[in-house]
Amino acid sequence: MDSKLIISPSPHIHGGDSISKNMYGVLIALLPAFLVSLYCFGLGALVVTLVSVASCVIFEYLIQKYLFKREPTIADGSAILTGVLLAFNLPSNLPAWIVILGALFAIGVGKMSFGGLGNNIFNPALVGRVFLLISFPAQMTTWPVAGVFPLTYTDAQTGATTLSLIHFTKDIAGLGPSAIGLTGGSLGEMSEVALLLGFAYLLYRRIITWHIPVAIIGTVAVFTTIMYLFNPTEVNNPLIHLTSGGLMLGAVFMATDYVTSPMTKRGSLIYGAGIGLLTVLIRIFGSYPEGMSFSILIWNGLTPLINTYIKPKHFGGR
Repeated sequence: MDSKLIISPSPHIHGGDSISKNMYGVLIALLPAFLVSLYCFGLGALVVTLVSVASCVIFEYLIQKYLFKREPTIADGSAILTGVLLAFNLPSNLPAWIVILGALFAIGVGKMSFGGLGNNIFNPALVGRVFLLISFPAQMTTWPVAGVFPLTYTDAQTGATTLSLIHFTKDIAGLGPSAIGLTGGSLGEMSEVALLLGFAYLLYRRIITWHIPVAIIGTVAVFTTIMYLFNPTEVNNPLIHLTSGGLMLGAVFMATDYVTSPMTKRGSLIYGAGIGLLTVLIRIFGSYPEGMSFSILIWNGLTPLINTYIKPKHFGGR
């Protein structure tokens, strides 16, 4: 017989999880933030998201079918999720050709060059985002003013983000709006409330655990508070750091990627604390007002080291 039926002794553990179920679950959790981005940026948010998603799906299909010579797996939702997360890290007035280039780099270099889903070392969406930030710094830091539901796309009025203001001018006027979606920034940075709703949904569905997001947010809160108490003239209120920029988006939806994050709970806490600390250092002492993307990618690279030295106990072990 060519096939064998292998029967092993109990206990047997069954799970209802699947790649597609979890991927589409994350997409559902992103819906509140997407709706807020539509309210803030109108047509721009829709165009950037659709172009990003379509490009990621098409590039993954072409690479799998014609380069890898295997059946495409675009139906599992991972390419769609990469496209949405990439769009959430982009300005809503970014030209479509730049979005397409970012999607090609995210899928082709960040994901498929490592062998596809499950083999990539770095978060593909962040790989695409950082590539665009380095290659097109002017376009990637030109932010449309949000809150007026613009029907224009590339001609939208632009302004500075809250983090840019506090980094370069120490202006804290953006504190309130940044939490509800009335300030400049990337699509996914508009509302911490919407992102927290998505976080609650992911926890309820048990798609992620609390360890990485709480470790990141808690570390940022602790270290910015300490620095603020010692030097309030140079370090702004910790609430600004917690409610501005890509902190919440990165902590909930980017750093928790199954493939690029540690396997154990203890490893996840170390990983999250490292991302939070590095983000604070970049924001306060670095040239970039935002540090989440760089921090997550650096700690993505350290994940194999964490998994090597912090391993789960085997069943029945001490």
